[in-house]
Order: sequence, then C-alpha cells, then structure tokens
Amino acid sequence: MKTVLIVDDHAVVRHGLQLALEAHGYQVVSQAGSVNEARAYLAHTNPHIVIIDINLPDGSGFDVISWARKISPSIIIVALSLHDGADYVRAAKMAGANAYVVKDSSLTEILAAIDFAIASPDSFSSKLASASFIETGLTAREIDVLQSINHGLSNYEIATTLFISISTVKTHVSSILRKLEANNRVEALTIARERGLLV
Repeated sequence: MKTVLIVDDHAVVRHGLQLALEAHGYQVVSQAGSVNEARAYLAHTNPHIVIIDINLPDGSGFDVISWARKISPSIIIVALSLHDGADYVRAAKMAGANAYVVKDSSLTEILAAIDFAIASPDSFSSKLASASFIETGLTAREIDVLQSINHGLSNYEIATTLFISISTVKTHVSSILRKLEANNRVEALTIARERGLLV
C-alpha cells in the first residue's frame, strides 16, 4: 500500500484529503502544517507520496519540494496551490514536483494526478494550460519574495523568514521589478495581482 504525507496549514483540508486518499486505497502516515513539520515527517516516515501546499506559515512549499526531491528521486510529489498562474506551475516543475493542482480542483482530480504520477514517475502534469496565462519568468524564490512583499514584510524580515541575506533579497526584488516591468513594489504588487500571481 502506498503511503502518503499531507502538508497543508489548514486542518480541514488535511482531513478531507485523508478521507479521499484512504477511500482510494492509500495509507496516510502523517500530516504536517508547516515546513518544519514537513521536513521532520518526511525524514521520519519516508512516504511514497507527498501532497504539499505551496504557501505554508513558516516558509515555502517549493523549498520542501526541492529538499524532498534531493532526498528521494522516486518520491511522488503533488503541489497544491491557490494560484493558477503559469509561473507557479513552472516553479513547481523546476523544484521537482510531479504534478501541480489548484486547490479549487475536485478531490477526483487530485487523486487522478497522483495515479498518473505513479504510473508515469518521470512526468509532470497540470490541468492548467500555460499558454492561457501570462508567464513572467519569476523563479520559485522570487515568487516567495513577492508573497512576502505582499504580506508587508521589510527586506530584513524577508531575509529572516526565507533564510537568505538582505543583499540576496534586494537582488530578487530588483529582478521581480524588472520581470514585471514595475517601477516600485506597490506597482509590482498591482501587476502581480492582475496576472494572478497573488490572491
């Protein structure tokens, strides 16, 4: 029986996923609500499958995906997100996810993404057609920085939260402004919202 780790900061989401997964024949071995818990449970339970939310209270799901992929090339990773932008899909793929599913998808779609990933472990799937969206070319880390700016964090707070230097934060901010063709942070946030990068 395939074992699953569910990573999401909302208990009701975790519970709903667990019921659907167990009814589908999978065994949920643990649940995590944060990056730190996800890392601990991944190391402790060594699941076959991990379903992970991109936005977690203590960091980025992209980081966990990259970390999990380095530890286990064969683990099946399904990224969940509220965002349907092409940048998020591409970032999840680059981080090492097997599938990208938007949170308003049905449980059937999530299960289908898992089944497909198991059948084709070297594949990447997403219902989102990238051509339908404007892709800005933002990296996973730049998306994390953009989210932090949206939450009103200063450069110092972003550096502390993402465990990077302030100079690195400034580099990412400059890159975000350039890629979004924005003159300042406020304008960047406005453009990002228009393009579906922020909810």
